[in-house]
Amino acid sequence: MTDEQLLRYSRHILLDDIGIEGQERLLAAHAVVVGAGGLGSPVALYLASAGVGRITLVDTDTVDTTNLQRQIAHTLQRVGQPKVDSARQAMLAINPEVQVHTIQQRADDALLDALLPGAQVALDCTDNFATRHAINRACVRHGVPLVSGAAIRFDGQVAVYDPRQPTSPCYACLFPPEQAPEEVHCATMGVFAPLVGIIGTLQAAEAIKLLAGIGAALTGRLLMFDGRASQFTDVQLARRPDCPVCGDATRGR
Repeated sequence: MTDEQLLRYSRHILLDDIGIEGQERLLAAHAVVVGAGGLGSPVALYLASAGVGRITLVDTDTVDTTNLQRQIAHTLQRVGQPKVDSARQAMLAINPEVQVHTIQQRADDALLDALLPGAQVALDCTDNFATRHAINRACVRHGVPLVSGAAIRFDGQVAVYDPRQPTSPCYACLFPPEQAPEEVHCATMGVFAPLVGIIGTLQAAEAIKLLAGIGAALTGRLLMFDGRASQFTDVQLARRPDCPVCGDATRGR
């Protein structure tokens, strides 16, 4: 680490759990962030500020005026720009050292299979079940831990699915693809502005912990947040042996 890096990351280095070794792990890490909107904004900004060395942002959308109520990586001046490019500008303004790779396309199986083998963590910051399931399948295939977040109205949730651990469930264990619930979007249902900040920040924290090798991750747990009551609920999750993605019949393929 350079003298400038020692100064920039000094508040991390002062933490016994992180120290110089943990910060060096962050600097050498690659995180894939799918979604650069409400959840992806705080995720991208905190990963960059924390010194995650390489960050890949994937999103198809452009910045719209209606995004600005909650998507803090974007500005009025960048309305009409691709969200990945807008978020990259915000990240580099905080920390020009990080390498930010942007991809403005849908996160399909082919793209995820190209990105995840070189990543240490993936973060699902999307808002539709088809993409969530695609990310989950790819993470299981490539053994990459997945930090998943969701937020709508006043309610949010965060979970970590880690295929490196034999007892960890995957996203499909909790939300079977054949039983996909009805899609709900903030464009029609609304979302409390700080909610995506709370959930996205928790996602960033879980990713940084995984990359630095510290603390206890939310693996096998679903942390739900009620924004009206400011109340968290922690639910234990179990792996489904019959899961079509990570179940016993699919392991070892």
